[in-house]
Amino acid sequence: MAFLLTLSVAGAEAKKKKITPKQRGVATINRATAEAHVGFLASDALRGRESGTPDGYIAGEYLISVLKQMGATPLFGNSYVQNFEAYSIERRNAGFTVNPEGIEKIKKGAHRIAPMRNILAKIEGKNPEEIVVVGAHYDHLGYDPMLVGDKIFNGADDNASGVQAVLQILRAFLATGEKPERTVIFALWDGEERGLLGSTYFVNNFAEMKKVKGYMNFDMIGRNNMEHRPKHFNLMYMPQDSLFAKWLKTDIEAHTLQLDPNFVTSEDFSGGSDQVPFFKAGAKIVWYQTGAQPDFHMPTDECDRINWDKMVEITKAAFLCLWKMANLSF
Repeated sequence: MAFLLTLSVAGAEAKKKKITPKQRGVATINRATAEAHVGFLASDALRGRESGTPDGYIAGEYLISVLKQMGATPLFGNSYVQNFEAYSIERRNAGFTVNPEGIEKIKKGAHRIAPMRNILAKIEGKNPEEIVVVGAHYDHLGYDPMLVGDKIFNGADDNASGVQAVLQILRAFLATGEKPERTVIFALWDGEERGLLGSTYFVNNFAEMKKVKGYMNFDMIGRNNMEHRPKHFNLMYMPQDSLFAKWLKTDIEAHTLQLDPNFVTSEDFSGGSDQVPFFKAGAKIVWYQTGAQPDFHMPTDECDRINWDKMVEITKAAFLCLWKMANLSF
């Protein structure tokens, strides 16, 4: 009888502590998944996943397989892929472009073409007139056969760390079991290292771009730029959007997140990463990053240097922020 009474009391307590959709989502974000995604993308087998190469293509195929396994909805019809081509003049060190006017000029002479692919999924919202986008680039610098020693730019922090965040946040949204107010697009960009090509192509060609209210960016969330502050990271946003900082402070306390944020405001997001074309298009920007580190764009940007615990905590905080972006006024 005492045993049954204990079960009854426990059941009543469980009902009182009903798990919310947000809590269900947060519970899915974990280190094992982070290590699996980053470990594969930053492995030597992918040789630095340079855009426009077979190695970059394999990275894209991996992302597609993860989205299929989740049961995520493709953004365009039955395909997760947005194909595009970037053009460059014949010189080896020349930059690429997806700008139509630039392409027309380049085509008049000897030129190169790099096939690239954005990988895109969505969760339909109740209000089809408003969209928020979360993104990270999956390409990196490839490999250099002339380097002495390690020839592969693995890009664990830059930006496999950001890719795992987008994938884990998508799974967290699906785990809530609820349809958000706004449609959420989950974007994995190609060609960032060649000049923000994937995100630029998307913004210039997405028919519903005027509906995009906000953009969340990840670019390098896996390292320490101050070893004495292992929980430190930067949250970047425009001064008029201080609500992002307020949300983060509330979520750190409510979910006991082990984070030490630095709040950075800027009037100008026209440089640095894939937030640029969205900023120019008028979307509100929030950008997560852990700052500069000595292995940036070096072959030493490898998995054994990642601060896994911090990266997972940042991913949880970002999910909570995106949940609000998808459901609340901002």
